[in-house]
Amino acid sequence: MPEQADKQTIMVVDDTAENLKLLESMLEGEGYDVRMFPSGAMMLKAAEKVVPDLVMLDILMPDMDGYEVCRRMRSCEALRDVPVLFLSALTDVKNKVKAFEVGGMDYVTKPFQFEEVHARVKTHLLLRKALRELEGHRSGLERLVGEKVREITESQLATITALSKLAESRDDETGYHIERTRTFCKILCEQLRKTARYGGSIDEDYVADVFNASVLHDVGKVGIPDRILLKPDRLTSAEFEMIKTHTAIGARTLQAAHRHYPHNTFINMGIAIARSHHERWNGNGYPDGLKGEDIPLSARIMAVADVYDALRTKRPYKAAMPHDEVARMLREGAGKDFDPAVVDAFNDTETEFSETYDSYARKSRPGSTTRREGFF
Repeated sequence: MPEQADKQTIMVVDDTAENLKLLESMLEGEGYDVRMFPSGAMMLKAAEKVVPDLVMLDILMPDMDGYEVCRRMRSCEALRDVPVLFLSALTDVKNKVKAFEVGGMDYVTKPFQFEEVHARVKTHLLLRKALRELEGHRSGLERLVGEKVREITESQLATITALSKLAESRDDETGYHIERTRTFCKILCEQLRKTARYGGSIDEDYVADVFNASVLHDVGKVGIPDRILLKPDRLTSAEFEMIKTHTAIGARTLQAAHRHYPHNTFINMGIAIARSHHERWNGNGYPDGLKGEDIPLSARIMAVADVYDALRTKRPYKAAMPHDEVARMLREGAGKDFDPAVVDAFNDTETEFSETYDSYARKSRPGSTTRREGFF
């Protein structure tokens, strides 16, 4: 990458030695780093090492005229914003207009007058310095804003996660269901991202949104009475219908926030996951009976993550299942309950699933859980 000299650097290009000597005498003693070149090609090569603050450029030169040199500067990222002061004995309007069209900033007509050259050089160097300082302030401001946005975002995510865990604590004593399922979702997203089918639609932002929004999948359970949510026995049909309403309750809760922040991808994804993570590939899920790819991808990912965790975890009304048995059930459900592509992603990462679950199991406090699943 080209360096920037400590002094303000002026590169002068003219194929006439007398003109170079004259300009050098005019500029010397002003504290500039003045560099003379008899051709544009030589100047461009030198500018690869040190970016000038100003280029004074003759127009009529053999091999490569000043217009072409300026065009090449404007096509180079490092030299794109360097001001070009054209030098020429040509005085007609057509040549002056062409100089500006190719990217020139100003025009000095030969024979040179010291006061004019000095004034124009000084003006463009001051402008160049001001623009660089402004760019520095802008970059600094962008960094500061970015840092503050990250702080706010992290604070908001921490608050949302805490509220989600508070809602979950009513029916999950371990508190690790959220952590496990969000990790499972991330594993599946990253695996799907490697596929030809989803490589173009799943990017880093999507993975982050699924990871963060997945904590909201059961937020609607705050609206389910304790007598049903905490019931240690199997539910009646009526009670099961009541449990199923947590998907719509969660979606409605998040839609209230969506009205204030309609372009927030995190909230939008939270709505999709909360409402549709119990939909099934064959259309036999709830609350809307969506089928196949009509189900949001984030919800199809959440469905596999949620069911895996539910089957692996002990309940008062059922024993915990080992990983191999749960994996078999997920594979059998591909194309029926679950998106086959998501199950394929699970197949490719099932060792990571098992290790993730086991690592959280070692952290769990002793005691049974009563978390109530809506599908199993």
